[in-house]
Amino acid sequence: MLHVVHHADYMAPRPDRGTFRFDKYHLVMEELRASGAAMTEHAPEPMPREWLEAVHCPDYVDAVFRAAVPRDKERRIGFPVTPAITSRVRHTNGGTWLAARLAMRHGYAANSAAGSHHALHDTGAGYCVFNDLAVAANRLIATGDARRILIVDLDVHQGDGTASLTAGREDIFTLSLHAEKNFPVRKARSSRDVGLPDGVDDDGYMAALTRHLPEVFADFAPDFVLYQAGVDPHHRDKLGRLALTDAGLELRDRFVVAEARRRGLAIASALGGGYGDDAREVAARHAASMLAMADENARAAWPT
Repeated sequence: MLHVVHHADYMAPRPDRGTFRFDKYHLVMEELRASGAAMTEHAPEPMPREWLEAVHCPDYVDAVFRAAVPRDKERRIGFPVTPAITSRVRHTNGGTWLAARLAMRHGYAANSAAGSHHALHDTGAGYCVFNDLAVAANRLIATGDARRILIVDLDVHQGDGTASLTAGREDIFTLSLHAEKNFPVRKARSSRDVGLPDGVDDDGYMAALTRHLPEVFADFAPDFVLYQAGVDPHHRDKLGRLALTDAGLELRDRFVVAEARRRGLAIASALGGGYGDDAREVAARHAASMLAMADENARAAWPT
């Protein structure tokens, strides 16, 4: 059973400025529904302002809520922050929070959007407005639902915002495997960064992942995992520089879930990056990712 979080507001109208396309978000759900897999859909509540302000600058949060983000910050985000975008990012952040809560009940759950790992303290960046990974991690610890959270970021781009927002915290560990020469040009410092050269294939990628992830589990000893499951390491991705195949992405996702579940840990995923001229092709990769992770989770017993 796949427990997936989705909301109609994830599919915001395309802004009049910027290049980001929101097409894939409803297409992901179409792909999942057409798969015939056992699935339960859950709708998130919008993220409360105070939860966002616990991580982001209150003045920036206020500007987003009023849809009055300065033009220079909108350029850094990549699109204007309209009232529809405000509703969208409140719901996508609420979605990662809900996915985390569902994972605690079912072992694994997915948010069908978010993974906004470039958003910083007082600005968005790289198509990211608020950093749902950092916000959810902070909230889970604040409520006592978790004590030590591992954020595994396997997007092709480094999770610079997440690294910056959680820097110095002993209760949150960030692991980022990314294309070293890709965006952002100026990298932040994650708890552990693994910068990969251009063109790394399935074997090279899995060699790095199978080396570093078990070490992090052993050294940090988390009690919950958040996973940024971007599919942009795929060889056909428009903004990626790596060369994973469909089989390689599936192997990656199954390995992450299996490593968490064999330690008895719940894991929640956020969608992350995936770019291409054919939005349905990209959506199919995201859907396949979530279905593979749900299947891997089903192999592990979870107390009810």
